Amino acid sequence: MSETIAVFPAPRPQIRRVPVDRPWVWLAAGWHDIVAAPGPSLAYGLVPVLAGWLAIFLMLWFDLPYLVLPLSAGFFFVGPFIAVGLYEISRRLEARHIVDGETTLLAWRRNPEQIALMGVLLLLFHLAWMRAAQLLFAIFEWRTVPSWDRFMDLVWTSSKSLPFLAMGIGVGAVLAAIAFAIGAFSIPYLLDRRTSNMFEAIATSVAAVRLNPRPMLLWASLIVFLIVLGMVPGLLGLVVTLPLVAHATWHAYRDVIRFES
Repeated sequence: MSETIAVFPAPRPQIRRVPVDRPWVWLAAGWHDIVAAPGPSLAYGLVPVLAGWLAIFLMLWFDLPYLVLPLSAGFFFVGPFIAVGLYEISRRLEARHIVDGETTLLAWRRNPEQIALMGVLLLLFHLAWMRAAQLLFAIFEWRTVPSWDRFMDLVWTSSKSLPFLAMGIGVGAVLAAIAFAIGAFSIPYLLDRRTSNMFEAIATSVAAVRLNPRPMLLWASLIVFLIVLGMVPGLLGLVVTLPLVAHATWHAYRDVIRFES
């Protein structure tokens, strides 16, 4: 069963309804892509790990330990843009084209303006989340900005910790839900449809999420689990979990979104 998005010129995207357990199929296909192109996939996964280490170091260097957790959580907002090269690996494997480092790193050139605009939009969500974290920290009126070695103790043991964490999770969940709806398939769409624009991609992504609420809820939960799991060992796990999620996202896009001939 499908629904046509009759808003933009042909070929119009058709959204397929998929079973609730379909995300497991996407993950299996994503793992197959890692096995098929391990070098480019894992090397690409290493890049955000190095960037994350640098960002965390700078936060601690400037005595902003309370921004480390929001910065890490913000990865969920910009992740789809970061993974554009991994989508390209999956696209090329599907088309039986050669996969190499140059085409992977330059994947954004397939639709540069629109992919860049989508990246800016996702970055704005990230910045909004970072600003919200700063405001929450100010609202709860911590007497001082604690050092990193005391910050986690304060967060978990202070009388303010429960409402602080509850509000932080609530605000983050709302922003993340919106970002997920508009970004779930947008960048794979823009990469695949070189003449498409950001608004068409967002409309299609939102429609796909709306028509598949249960499988997309499972998919979002699996993404959170895998990315958090990858962050636990000092971000090193992202070398594997990021490519896995990105490759699976490409297969989710190809499974859910079809085009009229």
